[in-house]
Amino acid sequence: PGESKHIDEIKQRGTLRAGILGGYPWLRENTSGSGEQWDGPAWLLLNEYAKRLGVTVELVPVSHETKVPVVTTGQVDLTIAPLSATEERRKVVDFVVYSNSTVCMFGKADNPKLKDAKTVDDLDREDITVAYFTGGAEETWVPKRFKKARARGVSGSGTAAPVEEIMAGRADVAPIDKVSWVTLNKAQPGLVSWPSGEDCLKSQEFANPVGLAVPKGDEKYLAWLTAVAEELKPQLEADELRLIKEGERPQ
Repeated sequence: PGESKHIDEIKQRGTLRAGILGGYPWLRENTSGSGEQWDGPAWLLLNEYAKRLGVTVELVPVSHETKVPVVTTGQVDLTIAPLSATEERRKVVDFVVYSNSTVCMFGKADNPKLKDAKTVDDLDREDITVAYFTGGAEETWVPKRFKKARARGVSGSGTAAPVEEIMAGRADVAPIDKVSWVTLNKAQPGLVSWPSGEDCLKSQEFANPVGLAVPKGDEKYLAWLTAVAEELKPQLEADELRLIKEGERPQ
């Protein structure tokens, strides 16, 4: 006691207050009516924290607008709504990073230009066109990652990636986040990814850290939360892969 203000408060209160908002594949709401209401790596982590502190979990529903402010104003001890650990957010909250969001590249399996490409690096050629959505996160990444290839910006169509550009042959490859790739690959036959197959799910391309947010200024609290997350890393990774394979709404 006396080392961490937050840990002392949580133990005294007897509850760990957590802001909650689903964010697949890290925190998935179970709408089936049976079993636990939530699952995913963020949920595993929260319950492990509560168990080790000897307290119960108190969930505080948050929105996209309030998921960071509830932490800065002290209404919760942490928020398990999965958050990208951006520079802007790091100015106001601390992060326990336990995952990342990454992309794979995809194209048509029968595109002759792609038949010898084994890696993402192999796609950086002058005769290859890379499509991306203008205004999307990948807009600045594509020209840096593919210095020789032609970048083709198209306006967003509400889909996860510019699939029509690929299918129509206006572009050869495009980035897609690894979670959406699993869905697209099932829905649209004849596509291939780099990294290929299962390796797409372990891709490190355009990696952005994802984690849970905690109030700034309590180093001991942050260090303890981070150490538990590190210890649980293999379980958290396995659970994330399980959710990706099952889908957002498992039947």
